[in-house]
Amino acid sequence: MNVKAGGLQRPLHFAIVAAVALGLLLGLVQAGHWLSASAPVRDALSAGSLAALATALGAVPIVVVKKLNPRVNDSLLGLGAGVMLAATCFSLIVPALDAVAGGGRWASSLVVGAGLLLGAAFLMAMEHFTPHVHIASPERSDASDLQRARRLWLFVFAIVLHNIPEGLAIGVATAGADAAHATALTTGIAIQDVPEGLVVALALLGAGLRKLPALLISAASGLVEPLAAVLGAAALSYSAPLLPWGLAFAGGAMLFVVSHEIIPESHRQGHERYATAGLVCGFVLMMILDTALTA
Repeated sequence: MNVKAGGLQRPLHFAIVAAVALGLLLGLVQAGHWLSASAPVRDALSAGSLAALATALGAVPIVVVKKLNPRVNDSLLGLGAGVMLAATCFSLIVPALDAVAGGGRWASSLVVGAGLLLGAAFLMAMEHFTPHVHIASPERSDASDLQRARRLWLFVFAIVLHNIPEGLAIGVATAGADAAHATALTTGIAIQDVPEGLVVALALLGAGLRKLPALLISAASGLVEPLAAVLGAAALSYSAPLLPWGLAFAGGAMLFVVSHEIIPESHRQGHERYATAGLVCGFVLMMILDTALTA
């Protein structure tokens, strides 16, 4: 199929572009204030930018690669899911349990459990109430150009939604967890962002975009990570007691993404064993990485 920008209604397209530009402008102004006032926020911006760069680098191979072998594709998705699961466990949940001040094991468990539920519930609400499409949603062959263009933009929005918890996790870990855990988490997310950037770019190619727009959109989708990282770090900078809640919240959001998006997509084409093998390898890789960096 061939999706052209001209298929979109111009007034709607202009309104979307204007709203996004205004939002970015206001966000940059506020981010500039936070950056000038807080070292943890600056560190979170750097870490989030590294993850965004990994997404962009992952999309570059579409210059020479038009399609991945389905088994390789599902294995890469499984690898990313495993990395995110291990990062949630070792770089978010464990530090969150350690960060709860007083109250004993029961209090720590209840606080972190509540934070996990809040994070998952928040992303579930965003997923339910915001317009988007799942990566695995089938394309209708009888859809018009306008419908296909609309689905393409909803798909892009889904990618952005998917990247929010990763950025939040980087921000809260950088602002509150010890430096070793934050470095391990950032490294793990950057590792899984590389194949993710490639998978997203290839999906956009399959939706009818040319290579350059697909590359640019895939790379731009990672920019939400430094923005979310700055927001997460800024929130914790104003209130230290929020640290365990913030870590657990980010962990719950990441768990939701892994279960709701990545694992179902990795199993969609019938290569469950390859996807599961990738997940286990990703989990082990991140566990070793986290253990080595925090030793």
